[in-house]
Amino acid sequence: MNETIELLHNHRTYRQFDPDYRLSQEQVTAILTAARQAPSWMNGQAYSILVIDDPQIRQQMVEWNPGNPHIAASSLFLLFLADLNRTKKVADEKQTPYPIDEGYQPLLIATTDASIALQSGAIAAESLGLGTVISGSVRKDSAKIAELLHLPEYVYPVAGLSIGKPIVEMKVKPRLPEEAVIHYNHYQDYSYEAIEAYDQTMTAFGEARETKPWSEKFAGFYSNRPDQGFDTFLKKQNLIK
Repeated sequence: MNETIELLHNHRTYRQFDPDYRLSQEQVTAILTAARQAPSWMNGQAYSILVIDDPQIRQQMVEWNPGNPHIAASSLFLLFLADLNRTKKVADEKQTPYPIDEGYQPLLIATTDASIALQSGAIAAESLGLGTVISGSVRKDSAKIAELLHLPEYVYPVAGLSIGKPIVEMKVKPRLPEEAVIHYNHYQDYSYEAIEAYDQTMTAFGEARETKPWSEKFAGFYSNRPDQGFDTFLKKQNLIK
């Protein structure tokens, strides 16, 4: 097994960082360059990366999202944005229509581009011996974050990436059984026993922050109506009607 595959197989999420640890500028540049070199749809690069190093801004984001104190404590916090403002500038310059609010494909393109860039940045950070945690919960505060960070129209937050020196060791978290995730040539149904087995695996794993079985957690999450605040924000950003 080569070093890259071993790194990926041993991915862990870290949430506790040394608040006094500082990354060198060389490390920051290496992480950002790796993120920017990520593949994107048609090389459109429909994302932007906000490097947030202002302690007051980071603390404000933690106040809105108190379950993620690592946003302030980490050495580096990056906010990955889906960015369709850049192509709006192109449309204006070329005097062409820009009806991106008439379908969801542009949102999927920009979200995917931003997500791939984020993952590339996370892998780069981990290759440097650093810990990472991805924060998708920033989306619930999209409107407030957009005002705080002066996001223009056609831009929305996808997720944050906290990077730093871990101070608490974490175990590699078990994943769903292969039969429930990997399919060959066509989608192959599987017994619910695979999910029950994963519930048992995660219970045995015993991570303190997991207070419910995996199936119960997501049965509860998806039983609620999707966040309408994010939909309202996307409308405000002229991304959906």
